[in-house]
Amino acid sequence: MRPSLLFAVVVAVLESPGLSVFGADDAVLKPRVPFDQIEEARTWRNPIPATEESVEKGERLFHGKAFCVTCHGKDGKGFGGDIEPGTLKGPLPRNFTDKEWQSARTDGELFWILRNGSKGTAMASFVPLILTEEEAWQVLRYVRSFVNDEQGVR
Repeated sequence: MRPSLLFAVVVAVLESPGLSVFGADDAVLKPRVPFDQIEEARTWRNPIPATEESVEKGERLFHGKAFCVTCHGKDGKGFGGDIEPGTLKGPLPRNFTDKEWQSARTDGELFWILRNGSKGTAMASFVPLILTEEEAWQVLRYVRSFVNDEQGVR
């Protein structure tokens, strides 16, 4: 294929509706909380102060009791070691290192997902079956630390 034709094809693909740069899933930025509940969820604030200690507690829960690491991975990128290719139904687990996604979602929305799960994905409800509400908020402190230095450990 001639270089100019190849360039034209690449530009056309990247500018196609529904595709972001490098083929990222546009659905990543769409809220998972139902429309009729999202405004309330967005008002919820994390009651756990952003301290090194709270982030560390969240990290222990993420890697232990809550087993978030299984799907979201040690590095938070959404490729856990226990995921076999083709075994998940729906979208891949969230990449917590994605700054655009992090800034688009409020803590309240993320808490809602921990409490209710995420329809159409493998994300199940964790509160109160696995985590207490306080533990869920601690996990969210750690999740935020993947892109936010002021959260304590990153």
